[in-house]
Amino acid sequence: MEDGFKWRLSDEQLSVATHVDGPLLVVAGPGSGKTRVLTERIRNLLTNVPGHFRVLALTFTNKAAAEMKERLADLGDVRERAFIGTLHGFCLEVLSERGKFVGLEGAPNIFEQAKDRQEVLEKAITEDPFLSEKLADITDSKERKRRVGKWLSAISYVKSHPVTCAVIEDEEVQRVLDAYNAGMQACNAFDFDDLLLLTYKLFIDNPKVGDIYRRLYKFICLDEAQDMNEAQYAVIAALCSGSHRNVMMVGDPRQSIYGFNTSSPEYMERFGQDFRAKRVQLMANYRSSRAVVNFAQTLDPNYMVDQQLPIPGCVRVLRGADEKNEAVQIADELERLFLEGHPDVEGGIEPGKCAILGRTRFALLNIEAELKKRGITFYKRLSANHENESEVVDDFLIALRVMANPRDLLHLSALAKRWKVGTPDTSDDFLTTIRLMASEADESRVGAVVNSIAAVAKKLSRLDLMPALTVLEEHADALDEADRLAIYEDVAVLRQEWDQFLRSATGTRSLPAFLSGKALGAVQKTSREGVALLTVHSSKGLEFDVVFMAGMAEGMFPDYRATGAKERAEENRNAFVAATRAKRLLYLTYPMSRVMPWGDIRRQAPSRFLTGAPD
Repeated sequence: MEDGFKWRLSDEQLSVATHVDGPLLVVAGPGSGKTRVLTERIRNLLTNVPGHFRVLALTFTNKAAAEMKERLADLGDVRERAFIGTLHGFCLEVLSERGKFVGLEGAPNIFEQAKDRQEVLEKAITEDPFLSEKLADITDSKERKRRVGKWLSAISYVKSHPVTCAVIEDEEVQRVLDAYNAGMQACNAFDFDDLLLLTYKLFIDNPKVGDIYRRLYKFICLDEAQDMNEAQYAVIAALCSGSHRNVMMVGDPRQSIYGFNTSSPEYMERFGQDFRAKRVQLMANYRSSRAVVNFAQTLDPNYMVDQQLPIPGCVRVLRGADEKNEAVQIADELERLFLEGHPDVEGGIEPGKCAILGRTRFALLNIEAELKKRGITFYKRLSANHENESEVVDDFLIALRVMANPRDLLHLSALAKRWKVGTPDTSDDFLTTIRLMASEADESRVGAVVNSIAAVAKKLSRLDLMPALTVLEEHADALDEADRLAIYEDVAVLRQEWDQFLRSATGTRSLPAFLSGKALGAVQKTSREGVALLTVHSSKGLEFDVVFMAGMAEGMFPDYRATGAKERAEENRNAFVAATRAKRLLYLTYPMSRVMPWGDIRRQAPSRFLTGAPD
């Protein structure tokens, strides 16, 4: 390995990057360079280890995968020997290639939206006398809705625990699961949990298929291991069944914040025990200033740092009279920083170097309004996918779903409802069906949707969405400014997603493949301009020179629902993750009073997490 490579890494980092054979568990704190170490290990395996093999590098987010690919771009064609993506993305590829062994044909059609899964379950309930009766016994409509929600949660829990829930003793849960699965099967659709569950079953029930992937991927690297759940660990364990032991997991139990998705750092520790992995700790922090590190240590006194930057930085508390005043103070400070800069931030401070984090999106509502009022550029990432502002683009995407999956009567019915037409006859091809629906509709946008779908249909064998997007823009040109801008913005996002799909697509350029990638967030633009307005969970893996943690009041952060010891511990980790996104400056803000949803004004106590903050 070249000398320059060695000089760039610490001894601990180098031991990880040059590790070749055998299981390895790396406990890496925030800012310890784990992404660099992971990337350099992949580089070392691809360039210095002889043999015909591929590397499987699994990241937590598509953004992390894109960053890793960019860092390895200088390898040229050699980089193609590594699959770099999320575990769900890998499972999608496996099922698209060999899903026939578990009853799939082609790429799975994914129902990623909760409302779609709920509709599938509600329809399934009406067709099951046992479940219908259970629901009919509940007279209160809100309670019935809660019961359906509880059943949906039970379905997800069972699917995400394929080992502990291999046998279901609760008859009601089993009936709900069977009814839901039958409903999904009728639509030829799958949910996110199915991607993991079916891949696990594929490897377990078909050892020869598992052998193919074990021979193909000689080395496996998994990032953010503290956020694995049972299903994710089960997939990795099934893939490594037998003698495959060249597995590396990197994570930090202090940053485990996805307990609501049944993830737990216990699976990271279990890997260490099950695989008897060599353990390496990366305890430096090359990201954050001394002030930020000191504050992080007040959140977790066990957080030890053996090396850190010689940059002082600062941590400040801003107290607003109420939510609006809190927003004003944040905007004031941002504008001051843009104008004056800060000695600890090189090259001045611009919007792209700043982020405002809220425990939930509600903590950011007044801040968003204030940024808009002042014309401060910002972007939001409060949910996984772009939410369309225009009905015509929504219609177009729903129609694409049905075009890709003719058995998807759920979305066909949704389109009919949006157009206020009767349930269509599905005996014809989809283009004929949608034209018949359009002939009955009064909505002005319908013609544009039909014409855009017809443009896609012309080139299905070599899919091209660009002509369809042009049709939508031409429709927008005849509308007033507000409607036109909404369509143009939604189409611009679709263009970016289509371009990303073309650049990253490795298999067939098909409509199901594009829609699956869109559902998994794999075709999203990974970088945006302006101040980042993020929930704590969507900030995971990111870093900014300036971070504002907003809404730092009791009941807001920590969240009022965190009543048990387990939930309180996770809230503490949430605060730790949020604080360590800051590279130089950290602001902790809260409103001293707040208008409650029912209209009362209530005094707010500062968050317990501010105890260690400077006055």
